[in-house]
Amino acid sequence: MAIHELQAAPETTADVFDPAHKPVLTVEPGDTVVVGSLDAWGYLSRQTTPGEQQPRMFAEKRGHCLTGPIAVRGAVPGDMLALHLTDLRPGGWGWTTSGGLETPVTHRLSVADGDAAWLLWDLESVAGRATESRGFSRSLAPFLGVMGVAPSEPGEHSTIPPRAATGGNIDCRELVAGSTLYIPVAVPDALLYLGDGHAAQGDGEVGGTAIECPMQVEAVVDIVRDRPIPGIHAETPAGRITFGFNADLNVAMGDALDAMVEWMTVLFDLDKATALAFASTVVDLRVTQVANKTWGVHAVLPDGALA
Repeated sequence: MAIHELQAAPETTADVFDPAHKPVLTVEPGDTVVVGSLDAWGYLSRQTTPGEQQPRMFAEKRGHCLTGPIAVRGAVPGDMLALHLTDLRPGGWGWTTSGGLETPVTHRLSVADGDAAWLLWDLESVAGRATESRGFSRSLAPFLGVMGVAPSEPGEHSTIPPRAATGGNIDCRELVAGSTLYIPVAVPDALLYLGDGHAAQGDGEVGGTAIECPMQVEAVVDIVRDRPIPGIHAETPAGRITFGFNADLNVAMGDALDAMVEWMTVLFDLDKATALAFASTVVDLRVTQVANKTWGVHAVLPDGALA
C-alpha cells in the first residue's frame, strides 16, 4: 500500500465542503495519508500577543481551514470510509479564545459582551505538554476536530455544524491516535477533508474553542461495507462510540443512544429492550460539544465492559 503526503497550501485547502471540489489527492483503499493542516482559522504564523491578527489562508473567516478533499478511488454512496488514525502531532503553538461573541453559552454565562479572552500555548509534542503564557500547563491529547466527506447536495456547505450523514466538525476528544472513525460515503470517491487540529479539549468544548493548533496526522484510509450501524461511529481506545447531533441536546442524546443500543443488539445478539437494559449499566453518555449550534452527544461503550 502506498504512502501519500499532503500539506496545507492555497491549492490544497478549502473552507467549505462541496461535492464539486476537484480532489487535491487521489488514493487507493488501504493507502496511508500523511496530512498537514493549519489551525481552524488558517493562521500562517503564530500569534505573539493575545488576539493578534496574523495573516490567514482565507481572508474571509467563514469556516474551518481544511486540507483536501482527498478522493478514495472506488468509494460509492452506501459505502463507509474507515479512517484509522495512527499518529497525530500538534505544531509548536496553539490558541484558545472565548467570550465576546453571542452564543447560547456566552449569553448564559454573561460573557457575550466585551472583549474576548485569549490563551496562547506553547506545545511540546515530545514532552506531551501544553504551557499557556501565564504559566499554566496541561497534558496533550491531540485529535482533529473536523473529519468529514462532501455531502451529496450540490453547492457549498458550511464546515461549522457536524452532520450525522457525512461527519465534519465532530469535536470529539476521544478520536485520538489508535481510533478508527467510520463515515458514510455520500458522493463518488468520498472526497475527504481533514483539519481543525486540537492539541487538547474538554468534553463539551464549552468556551467555543479547544487548544487550536496546526496538526500533522497519519491515517490509513479504507472502504468498508456491512458495518453494524449505518451512521457515523467510531472504535477508539476509550471504547466503541456513537454520535448524535442536533440543536436540542435531548434529541442528540436520543440519537447517540439509539445508535449505541442498535450496535449492542448486533454485538451481543440481544433484542432492543434488553440491549437498553444492559446499556444502562455500562454505557456513558457525554456531551461532545456545545460550540457549533448543532450540538453533539456521544455514547461510549468501554471495551470489555460487558463480557
